[in-house]
Amino acid sequence: MTILIKILQFIMSLSILVVIHEFGHFTMAKLFKTRVEKFFLFFDPWFSLFKFKKGETEYGIGWLPLGGYVKISGMIDESMDKEQMKLPPQPWEFRSKTSWQRLLIMTGGVIFNFISAMLIFIFVLFAWGETYLPTANVKYGIVTDSVGYAIGLRNGDKIITIDNKHVENFHELISDIVLNNRKTIQIERDGAPLNIEIPSEYVPKLLKGKGQIDTRIPFGPYVIESVGKNTPAKIAGVLPKDQLTGIDDVKFTYYDEFQKYLYNHKQHPVVLNLVRNGENQNISVIPDTLGILGIGRSVVLSQIFDLKTVKYGLLKSIPAGIDKGLKTISDYLKQFKLIFSRHTKGYESLGGFITIGSIFPGVWDWQRFWDLTAFLSIILAVMNILPIPALDGGHVLFLLFEVITGKKPSDKFLEYAQIAGMILLLALLLYANGNDVLRMIRK
Repeated sequence: MTILIKILQFIMSLSILVVIHEFGHFTMAKLFKTRVEKFFLFFDPWFSLFKFKKGETEYGIGWLPLGGYVKISGMIDESMDKEQMKLPPQPWEFRSKTSWQRLLIMTGGVIFNFISAMLIFIFVLFAWGETYLPTANVKYGIVTDSVGYAIGLRNGDKIITIDNKHVENFHELISDIVLNNRKTIQIERDGAPLNIEIPSEYVPKLLKGKGQIDTRIPFGPYVIESVGKNTPAKIAGVLPKDQLTGIDDVKFTYYDEFQKYLYNHKQHPVVLNLVRNGENQNISVIPDTLGILGIGRSVVLSQIFDLKTVKYGLLKSIPAGIDKGLKTISDYLKQFKLIFSRHTKGYESLGGFITIGSIFPGVWDWQRFWDLTAFLSIILAVMNILPIPALDGGHVLFLLFEVITGKKPSDKFLEYAQIAGMILLLALLLYANGNDVLRMIRK
């Protein structure tokens, strides 16, 4: 059910953004009296799921959920309609419009995506405000893994500043380190201040999900909510609603201590100290090769930490939403440097549909849904404005060339460029989704 909810949210978000993007092209085309022959959500090679015609435009839904398109008369696009281009230009065609009109038609989708992101952020801040965990309120310190240990961090450390600058939101610490090339972390350990140097090899490992910095949480009360099928705990007879109080009569203060104990006793018998229906129970179990029992509980941060919520009235939500949108755009552009950097090797962490879909929560949360939709709207806009043939940015590049030189690229050149761009995009699509599959296999 969790996976289904994630998929439904992803498809719904993608559909909204594709329609907004294509409506941007459609609106600009209509503004300059350019004929739009088709307006489709998703692609429709060979057949469509649904379609109807109103006026000069056919509207429909395709079966291939890789985006969408509007087919504009007199334009070389993904439809590769060469026959139309052999005929003399007509007044209603894209190729008959001035360069600045064509430029606005081609950037209409990107403009609408950017505006939509800002409006969604404004709406979310006005409706729900902004709730986050202040770094100063992480009272039990942090937890990290062996990569974090290697640079000098320890479980229980309290992060004070990054490069001597305060980061208000704890969950923005990692992005601040990665995107702003931070060099040091200032911490408090056992009441004493320490300065941790960030080595150059730390960021590439962070991008691969290693060396993460998370909140340290107490171990108890540990009421088991789920027991996985065919897991050591299930086989041993552990039940939901059992309360785990310790292992081998060892009591734990923090959850990471419990995890470490299990890992150190992987594939060796341990005794779970449980309370079931008010009575003490001891159940012997053998953790698997990773030191996992197969039990789970939910952790609600608001029940452990003091979260901060900032509320916005309508007037204050407008500049706050715009600021959030601009910061999101800036941060996403910074990520591009990481993708193409030989040092960070960000391209190895590039993900496809599985990665994008996984960022949605496993339960339906409208605030989170709209936040993520605004974020994806910015991604869609930035990706489309890249100067790659077959993307909006490719068409813009050729238009700018025409404006600067006064020479329009030939239709034959544009055809070849379109084909080359489509091949490149297909290769990137296969690479990104291939990374997703490899990560699933390696788990």
